[in-house]
Amino acid sequence: MPQHAILRFEKHKGNPARPLEAHHERQKEQYASNPDIDTSRSRYNFHIVKPEGRYYHFIQNRIEQAGCRTRKDSTRFVDTLITASPEFFKGKSPRETAAFFQRAADFLIQRVGRDNIVSAVVHMDERTPHMHLTFVPLTEDNRLSAKEILGNRASLSRWQDDFYAYMVEKYPELECGESAFQTGRKHIPTRLFKQAVSLSKQARAIEMALDGINPINAGKKKEEALTLLKKWFPQMENFSGQLKKYRVTIDDLIAENKKLEVRAKASETGKAGK
Repeated sequence: MPQHAILRFEKHKGNPARPLEAHHERQKEQYASNPDIDTSRSRYNFHIVKPEGRYYHFIQNRIEQAGCRTRKDSTRFVDTLITASPEFFKGKSPRETAAFFQRAADFLIQRVGRDNIVSAVVHMDERTPHMHLTFVPLTEDNRLSAKEILGNRASLSRWQDDFYAYMVEKYPELECGESAFQTGRKHIPTRLFKQAVSLSKQARAIEMALDGINPINAGKKKEEALTLLKKWFPQMENFSGQLKKYRVTIDDLIAENKKLEVRAKASETGKAGK
């Protein structure tokens, strides 16, 4: 299986720092919206860069120190996701995993400046180890400009290439995947996959409630099913609306999956015939 180095950026405007901080720094006891989080493993999470207080205050202080003016639509900070294919981490010790993320953080530090980094935290309590590195997009001459730092789609493709080149020096087993700029695809946010899992679980709960209706408990079970449906329908409508933006990408992935299934069956048939 190919092992890819993964670097993704998400720009944030306004003031969404608080909920992001709560997620990154694991400040909540439960995460119903993210079934991948195993809180019993959260003690293994660690920082490459520890936050100096609250995210919001750090971001505001950096912007004020730089003397920048902001508008409502200004990008105040960028959340960076850094990881690799799950296969890459198999068999790696905690020290080796930490070394990978330290090198990845060093790449970002060189590009955006250590003083502009809000936090760099590695999550070991989800399926695949990954790092969230949050930074304020200040240029060398103290201008708030995510556009200049991240650039357009072509520039983001170069970011990916540069990141791969930096990481492959130490990890030659890594490969460089095609960027969204090259493939024309949109990246499907991880949150949509997690939302799909959550909606599927809710749908199963509704099915169980409906299947359990009988003459004795009809009233209670119907009420339970209606309550679940009232919660599920609005979420499903929102989810369906978001998926429309990624229809081409999803269709491409389904087509690729079918090709792989055909190749796998052909391979199995070939083995059986020997």
